[in-house]
Amino acid sequence: MVGAENLSRKEQVIRTASELFKQKGYSATSMRDLAQALGIEAASLYSHIKSKEEILQALCFEMAKRFQRSLREVEGADISYSERLRRGITGHIHVMAKELTASAVFMNEHRHLSQPYLRDFLLMRINYINRFKKIIEGGIKAGEFKAVDTKLAVMTLFSSLNWMPHWYDPSGIIDPSELGNQLAGMLIEGLKTK
Repeated sequence: MVGAENLSRKEQVIRTASELFKQKGYSATSMRDLAQALGIEAASLYSHIKSKEEILQALCFEMAKRFQRSLREVEGADISYSERLRRGITGHIHVMAKELTASAVFMNEHRHLSQPYLRDFLLMRINYINRFKKIIEGGIKAGEFKAVDTKLAVMTLFSSLNWMPHWYDPSGIIDPSELGNQLAGMLIEGLKTK
């Protein structure tokens, strides 16, 4: 994790805001709250950012890009669909574990984006989910996975994964790689043909 002293002032603003958005919610967090948490005058914030929503946009779209990149690394690999799914799941877990607070904001506060940002964000999210769906569909066609409802399978997958920011303790005994492998194992075993 990058130390706060190595972050630009704008990055410090975004990181502090993400903590507040996670704790209080986007709507309940004011620019005054953010300035107070940073130890600066509220008017000084505007030399670093234009608005509270700009912070939310930066958080949501940066996290979306990180998730997209993690999946792109496995989609074209010459490996089984089971292994693609395993690596996709572990990649998702690694992105979340690296930025738990930003992940929680990404999952819960994106609905406060204004248009057209909300639409663009939701399209990115749908694209990402559909890419997992294609891996599952490929596994079904290849005979690796049972003929299941792929929408149900992918929604079950993301329902399991996306709660992680609420319960995962990075100081605990399980590291993100092991967590990813355990979750992937449980989820993939339910799809595999016997």
